[in-house]
Amino acid sequence: MKKVLLAGVAMMASIVGTQAHADRDYISIVGSSTVYPFSTVVAERFGKSSNFRTPKVESTGTGGGLKLFCSGVGEATPDITNASRGIKPSEIELCAQNGIKDIIEVMVGYDGIVLANTKEAEGYSLTRKDVFLALAKMVPNTDGTDTLIENPYKTWKDVNPTLPAHKIEVLGPPPTSGTRDAFVELAMEGGCTQFPFIKAMKNTDKNKYKALCHGLREDGAYIEAGENDNLIVQKLVANPNALGIFGYSFLEQNADKVQGSKIDGKLPTFEAISSGDYPVSRSLFFYVKKAHIGVIPGIQEYLAEFTSEKAMGEDGYLADKGLIPMTEKEAAKVMDTVKNLKTISK
Repeated sequence: MKKVLLAGVAMMASIVGTQAHADRDYISIVGSSTVYPFSTVVAERFGKSSNFRTPKVESTGTGGGLKLFCSGVGEATPDITNASRGIKPSEIELCAQNGIKDIIEVMVGYDGIVLANTKEAEGYSLTRKDVFLALAKMVPNTDGTDTLIENPYKTWKDVNPTLPAHKIEVLGPPPTSGTRDAFVELAMEGGCTQFPFIKAMKNTDKNKYKALCHGLREDGAYIEAGENDNLIVQKLVANPNALGIFGYSFLEQNADKVQGSKIDGKLPTFEAISSGDYPVSRSLFFYVKKAHIGVIPGIQEYLAEFTSEKAMGEDGYLADKGLIPMTEKEAAKVMDTVKNLKTISK
C-alpha cells in the first residue's frame, strides 16, 4: 500500500487529570459514515458475545465525530470516534483545549473511494485529470494559457471528447465527511497537479494551491448528498446519468445496483485497493479517549474484538463487509498497541 496511506498506530502522551463518570454503562461511538458499518457489526457481535451492553454507534461524519469527541471528557461525550482520514493537528489542539491530551489512534484497514453509477448505464473510465476538470470550481483557461477561469464544462464530453455527452452530476459527501477530504486530496489534487503551472503553485502559494485543487464547484454539478451513502446509491439508481462518491464497502454491498468507474485505468477492486494500484485509496481509523478506559465499561474489550484476527484479519468478518485488511505486520502492530494501550507522541 502506498506510503502516504501508512499512518502511525498510536499518538500523544500525558494522562488527563479529569476522569469520565461511570453513570453510562455502554460505549458511545460517533464518526465516519464509511467506518460506521464496520463499527456497527463489531458492536453487535460484541454485545451478543460479551457481558457488556451493545455499544451505541452513530454516523456523524468524520469531522462531526471528531468535533463531538474533542468536546471534553466525561460520560456526556463520546468514548470513540471513527474516522476515514487521520486526525488533523487542529483537531488534536481542540481536544487538548478541552482536556483531552491522551488519545489512542487505531488503524483498522484500507478503503477505496469510488465514483460509481447505476449498472443500468454504461460504465465510466476516468482519469484524475478528468475528475478535477469536471468538479473543480476553477480550472485552467480553455485558451491554453496559464490562467484560471470558472468551470465552464457542462458535460463529461466537454471535459474529455472520449467521454459521454451526459450532464455532469456528481452526488457526494458534505465538508464534514472524511470521504470528501480524502476525495479532494487523492482524486482532485491528483488531477490538479497534472497542470505544471498549478503544480508549481504549491511551492509559491500553498494556500492558493490548496484552495484551487480542493475547491469543488457550487453551480449544481457537485451535489452534496449528506452523510448517508445508502441514499446516494438510491439516487444513482433513479438517475442513470449521475455519478456518486462513496467508499468501496458501499459499492460491494450494492454490487447488484451500481458499478465503480475506472480511475486511471484501474477498477476499484479489493485486490487493486489492497495492493495500492487503485489511485484513490486511504486508511481508516478510530480514536479512543484513554481517560474513559476503565471508567466506561467494556472499552478495552471492544477494542480487542475490533482488532482481533477474526474481525479485521484477511479472512475476518469485516473483510466480508468490504474492509480491505492491513498487512500482517501492520495488523500485529495495531493489536500490540491495543493490548498494551500505548500512546506515542506524534
